[in-house]
Amino acid sequence: MDGKKLEYKGEDALKEIEKLTTTARDVQYGILKEILKRNAETEYLNKYMNGSIDVSQFKSCVPVITYKNIYPYIQRIANGEDSSLITGQPITEILCSSGTSAGEPKLTPSIAEDLDRRTFLYNLIMPIMNQYIPGLDDGKAMYLYFVKAELSTPCGLPFRTVLTSYYKSKHFKCRTRDPFNDFTSPDQAILCNDSNQSMYCQLLAGLVHRHQVMRLGAVFASALLRAISFLERKWAQLCNDIRTGHLDLSIIDPACRSAMMSILSSPNPDLADEIESICSRPSWKGILCHLWPRAKYIEAVVTGSMAQYIPPLEYYSAGRLPLVCTMYASSECYFGVNLKPICDPAEVAFTLLPNMGYFEFLPLGENGALAMDIDEEEAVPNDRLVDLVNVKVGSYYELVVTTFSGLYRYRIGDVLQVTGFHNQAPQFRFICRRNVVLSVDNDKTNEEDLHRSITTAKKLLEPYNALLVEYTSYADTSSVPGHYVLFWEIQMVDSATSIDAKLLQECCVTVEEELDYVYRQCRSQEKTIGPLEIRVVEPGTFEALMDLFISQGGSINQYKTPRCIKSSTALKLLNSHALASFSSPRDPKWIPLNG
Repeated sequence: MDGKKLEYKGEDALKEIEKLTTTARDVQYGILKEILKRNAETEYLNKYMNGSIDVSQFKSCVPVITYKNIYPYIQRIANGEDSSLITGQPITEILCSSGTSAGEPKLTPSIAEDLDRRTFLYNLIMPIMNQYIPGLDDGKAMYLYFVKAELSTPCGLPFRTVLTSYYKSKHFKCRTRDPFNDFTSPDQAILCNDSNQSMYCQLLAGLVHRHQVMRLGAVFASALLRAISFLERKWAQLCNDIRTGHLDLSIIDPACRSAMMSILSSPNPDLADEIESICSRPSWKGILCHLWPRAKYIEAVVTGSMAQYIPPLEYYSAGRLPLVCTMYASSECYFGVNLKPICDPAEVAFTLLPNMGYFEFLPLGENGALAMDIDEEEAVPNDRLVDLVNVKVGSYYELVVTTFSGLYRYRIGDVLQVTGFHNQAPQFRFICRRNVVLSVDNDKTNEEDLHRSITTAKKLLEPYNALLVEYTSYADTSSVPGHYVLFWEIQMVDSATSIDAKLLQECCVTVEEELDYVYRQCRSQEKTIGPLEIRVVEPGTFEALMDLFISQGGSINQYKTPRCIKSSTALKLLNSHALASFSSPRDPKWIPLNG
């Protein structure tokens, strides 16, 4: 992707979207031909294609894979071998995505050109938004962005999240300044590795500019709610800074301190009084509209597991600010944009842009059952995949990508439903991550990981003649940070024995110790997930749960205890049978990967 394509603005950006989607079939063919041309001599592709760049041979010979198939190659590159194992361009960094069942984050290769593609997609957002909400250039955006501390691979490649990569790149730091990327947060605050100092400074900057803010947001809905919770605890301190013109002494990062002192510049007691009056109200319903009265919408990911945060965001905005989800992306590849961003969150659909990578789709059926008969690790026949332009409206698919940076027919794990087409390009509703049962923040815990963790923890009960009869779970996001809740039905083999609180607290910790790297990182370092909780329920509770589901039309012959509860009625039943609650008394162990 050449540099010119980074500069699409306004009408030019909209015309480019029309051009790409009108010729999606040809663009996809051209993308795949170019990937094969550049990467034909790599060890991985050569193994299947013997140097050929023929598209039909690619489709017939290159297998559909999951992470475990490509991981050995990425690991070799991380350890110092040449990028030519999988790609014809130098790998410039390794991106860290969500954890695997092995307990470590996934390693995703990235080349310099990937940043061009990400920037291209970012530059489409405001031209799309301007079609629906005018006047956004008449103020600032209070977007709360955060980086995470980065590590290095053994050979010295940066190892970081995709968002940290972007915020630290010249594409972000040296971006052309215009009214549409005028953020309240100084770059120095965004780039601060200390999340508390970063949050403090970004909220302070947003409050100082409260009458200029036109839009609010964060990447994920969970991050915006964490910011509101932080503001509830710190508003008096923030008001004091504004009133006196002096930054709190807890901000010790030199770059943050310098940038924020420029923003504070002089005492502003009138502004401090305004904010204090608002934050002192007994109810914070609509607080976002009161603090930032000119804001026109909230931008954040509210699809998939983030949908659980829609009610609290609507509460804090009193339902007056649309919740806007603008784009669909992952560490492996950026995919597409929402061409109707002011729609209801439940109706969000993304138009996949055919120049971002080569996209194929694994059919999962048309009845909404998501056809989970296809196991994540089961070999998929090559001819089962469907091209981008040949998917069917209403059908469900798993997304499969081929990228310039060395992923070939790689199963992303996202389940999508086709809602329609924009020209030749399909539009998809994000349904879920395959097999994920619990998620609060960046964590993605699947049923296998949950079962393995509980299997380890329940062994602690055995010396006390106690048996774990049944269990289920849910992600409790009613408070910030959210946390995992496990419902356990325990049977005492010997009625003369009992188990005490400390034992069940240790069970909580043991479950957490067995969950994956990303979960433990969120719990221990980032504090974006609260302590895991076990609620012990009375005997017979899970029989009552089965009766409930059968009464709602379930089959007694096919009934299996759901490992994650989504139904509010079922959750109410479980809570009504709870005898006691126990939480982890300490953080699980988390050690950063060795650089």
